[in-house]
Amino acid sequence: MASNDPKSATGTSALSDEELQDLVAATDTGARDPAGLAGYIIAGVALCWSLFQLYIASPLPFTLSRVTGLSLTLNAAEARSIHLAFALFLAYLAYPAFRTSPRDRIPIIDWLLALGAAACALYIFWFYRELSQRPGLPIRADIVAASLGLVLLLEATRRALGPPLVVVAVVFLAYVFFGNSSWLPDMIQWRGATLARAMSTMWLTSEGVFGVALGVSTSFVFLFVLFGSMLDRAGAGNFFIKLAFAVLGHLRGGPAKAAVLASMMTGLISGSSIANVVTTGTFTIPLMKRVGFSAEKAGSVEVASSVNGQIMPPVMGAAAFLMVEYVGIPYIEVIKHAFLPAVISYIALLYLVHLEAVKNDMPMLPKAVLYTRRQALMRQGITVLSIVILAGAAYWFIKGVQMLVPAISAPVLILSLLAVYVALIWYAARSPDLELDDPNAPVVKLPIATEVIRTGLHYLLPLFVLVWFLMIERRSPGLSAFYAVLLLMVIIITQKPLKALFRGLQSREWRDATIEGFSDLIVGLILGARNMIGIACATAAAGVIVGTVTLTGIGQVMAEFVEFLSGGNFMIILILTAVISLILGMGLPTTANYIVVSSLMAPVIVELGLANGLVIPLIAVHLFVFYFGIMADVTPPVGLASFAAAAVSGGDPIKTGLTAFFYSLRTVLLPFIFIFNTDLLLIGVGVVGAIWIFIKATTAMLVFAAATQGYMFARSRLWESAALLLVTLMLLQPGLFLDRVQAPYRAVAPAQLFEVVGAQPEESIVRLVIEGPDFDNPDRMLSRTLPFELGPQGDDGETRFERDVGMDVMVEGDDILVDEPLDPNTPVARALRNYDFYGDPPVRITTVEVEADRMPAEIFYIPAFLLFGLVAFLQLRRSRAARESAVAS
Repeated sequence: MASNDPKSATGTSALSDEELQDLVAATDTGARDPAGLAGYIIAGVALCWSLFQLYIASPLPFTLSRVTGLSLTLNAAEARSIHLAFALFLAYLAYPAFRTSPRDRIPIIDWLLALGAAACALYIFWFYRELSQRPGLPIRADIVAASLGLVLLLEATRRALGPPLVVVAVVFLAYVFFGNSSWLPDMIQWRGATLARAMSTMWLTSEGVFGVALGVSTSFVFLFVLFGSMLDRAGAGNFFIKLAFAVLGHLRGGPAKAAVLASMMTGLISGSSIANVVTTGTFTIPLMKRVGFSAEKAGSVEVASSVNGQIMPPVMGAAAFLMVEYVGIPYIEVIKHAFLPAVISYIALLYLVHLEAVKNDMPMLPKAVLYTRRQALMRQGITVLSIVILAGAAYWFIKGVQMLVPAISAPVLILSLLAVYVALIWYAARSPDLELDDPNAPVVKLPIATEVIRTGLHYLLPLFVLVWFLMIERRSPGLSAFYAVLLLMVIIITQKPLKALFRGLQSREWRDATIEGFSDLIVGLILGARNMIGIACATAAAGVIVGTVTLTGIGQVMAEFVEFLSGGNFMIILILTAVISLILGMGLPTTANYIVVSSLMAPVIVELGLANGLVIPLIAVHLFVFYFGIMADVTPPVGLASFAAAAVSGGDPIKTGLTAFFYSLRTVLLPFIFIFNTDLLLIGVGVVGAIWIFIKATTAMLVFAAATQGYMFARSRLWESAALLLVTLMLLQPGLFLDRVQAPYRAVAPAQLFEVVGAQPEESIVRLVIEGPDFDNPDRMLSRTLPFELGPQGDDGETRFERDVGMDVMVEGDDILVDEPLDPNTPVARALRNYDFYGDPPVRITTVEVEADRMPAEIFYIPAFLLFGLVAFLQLRRSRAARESAVAS
């Protein structure tokens, strides 16, 4: 057994519970918590912020407006203005200016800055009508308010998130004003902007600070953060941790496996990596050390699993909600595309932890109840079957009520839900409430799964409501979260009084439980608002970067610059994007990182992918950026989640971060895979196809985990690890090997363009090789291969070409000439931007390529499984020989 000393091998002391809470406060809710009137003001404003967000998310404004005849609804600009005013006011009160600044009181300067910042944010709300009547023509008061507001926003962001995001924003602002300076390279120069124009874009319109990012923070993110905060306050966090240990704690490396499962379940309700690490890690990390994990490895497992909580639907990290606006798809589609990679990533991490435990022969914690293998499998099967039956029964009951009594279905379903809730509380009241065990105690008793489940089944009801409205009713994320939070408020207020009632406690105890329930509700609303301060500041400050891209056109310059650096090689482009995300991630939170990189690089990847003959869905590119953005909390030297884990474990933070990054290699690999194989994102895939993709992708990631760990059934030799990496690639991307054997496309004469297009099946790819003179150098000929996915058949070839390709062409004999695209914002126009359409020779289609008939790519699964079988056979033989040798000795 490992020592229980809270010091690691490095001699670094683990932090106390109080110090850990200070760490979370400093990063998530604000380190300042003054007593007296100032504390009540912070709490009161935070409470008002939560109530305001619930008000604008609910149908109440429309109902009150209809009943009273007054205009009690807010448009998007007004709501964003009030949202940011709350965030800036609380940022100056809750976050001290410097480390040496007082935490038990608020200096007068911070009060003045808070009021000034809130007033500048509310300027949009107060003068919305006047501003809308003078678009782009700001008066002096507008410019003063915008300039002060921008400065105060950047200072609030520095306090809440540190200097990196502020530095990036200031660099972009400097480019706005000094973009025409002679000392800048010619490639990135632009004419520059006046103060009036810059402030109009950044503060007075929806193109900068009050743009899409802050809008998503206002509409979606706040409610989901509030949902997670309140669910944790209700006791769900402890429930998930206990359940994870009850299910997996007895296995080899059980505490680490339980940490992964607990973090995954906590990730269902929390988008904060740091809070996830501290919530689950406080209990899991000491237990991992107890069974043989070093302090750094224990912290790394917690970091790898906690950070992945941001990619786990339905409540993903705040950046995921931005995809709804940036990609232009419903949130349910984001969930659909993100679900499979997230689940596969967690399964692979569980296996990686298992290999780490087996490789080091770690001991197992004693199981609370012993079952034979047959009994255990039977119980697991019954559990899964019961879940499926209950889910099916709930679905058909709700649908049945909606069909049979549509006029009164809402009150019937609400009453049914409350009846189920009361029944579950009665069931939970028969068992004692869960208490968080002391992980440093000499003896650890694992909980029993059935006993844990009965105490917290009612916590699943808000998740059920959230998923139902998101996925079945297809309501907006904001409204879905509102209904889930509404149910949570009922649960928090009533669960303790109802338990007291069912347990037959005295009236005084029942009264105390009722007061405690209302207190929990108030605290949950306050914490939810305080958790949002940093996110709101981040989305607002990142709006400066977005506004700069819009105002200056730097995005187009970035495309040319990245294409120049990569030499047009698409894989190098992806690697550059990943590196940029990781570098920015060293200082920026995930949300800001995603906004910056997606604004600059996502269009570049799509455009240059098109230029390389690849049709890449926009959601795949944004998820690629998002996945590398979440590594912001892992990557040393500024990975906050790694530092939090090291603070819990007492290990070295840099070593913890490096080990966590190694454990997260599967998360690094997945984005590259789904860029080239969008089946992993369930794009255009049915149910049967999804099951098959899940099986093969999971198998591939388990093989990858074995390759990177250097262990499967025995310690791997170097060639065996290389062979397993090759097997992984064959399973995930067999088409890559088939392309080396058979060409994926066959060439057709341009004269047959319309005939070929008309004959191709739906969803097939047609590639056009377009050649023409360079606009800057007419003597140089450019050549691009552009792919196009064809829609349904039914039209003649020419009509289908116009519909699906959208390129203006003209037939002259055997030549197909290309006209300049009318819309410069289309992918085709951006891909052909350097062509001279008015020169001589003309721009023309030189080759038409259609998909070739060839053998299925899955043929390469055969050598993959043969190679895997060879490695497995050799390792099993070595493992058996080692065991026999150990027995003999």
